[in-house]
Amino acid sequence: MTVQVKICGISTPEAMAAAVEGGAAFVGLVFFPPSPRAVTPAEAAALAALVPPGIVKTGLLVDADDDAIAAILKEVPLDLLQLHGGESPARVAAVKARFGLPIMKVVKLHEAGDLDAAQPFLAVADRLLFDAKPPAAMAGALPGGNAVAFDWTILAGTRWLLPWMLAGGLTPENVAEAVALSGAPAVDVSSGVEDAPGKKSVHKIKAFLAAARALASA
Repeated sequence: MTVQVKICGISTPEAMAAAVEGGAAFVGLVFFPPSPRAVTPAEAAALAALVPPGIVKTGLLVDADDDAIAAILKEVPLDLLQLHGGESPARVAAVKARFGLPIMKVVKLHEAGDLDAAQPFLAVADRLLFDAKPPAAMAGALPGGNAVAFDWTILAGTRWLLPWMLAGGLTPENVAEAVALSGAPAVDVSSGVEDAPGKKSVHKIKAFLAAARALASA
């Protein structure tokens, strides 16, 4: 099966080039200042200029208000907004209506019952992304990019009305197992292709994309 890949949290031209050249279908820019992967709109605009047509430029937002989103979009030609906070279905619908861009809503999982949280978003979002819930005891946990995985079998055999991605603790070494257990048609990686938080590794980006490509011939 062909598995699409999103490389998220890109903050350097070198990382962007590795993602583009390696065949990423999506590239992610983080607009959440507490994250070590955060970029300013000006920095993001320069990175977005390196992305050829056909690759989805995604902006990661966490409970951002309309003014913040408008300021980003004034400078950065994003194709997809990833809402990674506690946004309600009504807020998702409002952002989509206001800015006219597709929305990918993140749903955080720990156990099978958490899947129920996705249902209200099926009518308002364009995509879903299933990420790991940060452990309650994790100090300084971010909304995403915590290098934490969940039980991928929770998603096995599920069917969704929207395209969806798997995130959370993925690496070049485990992405094949994650796809096999979850049935994910697309995967999203950030911390798993870094040498340190926020420091993307060109080698690891290339290795992750190669591992995902290999699934097509498996």
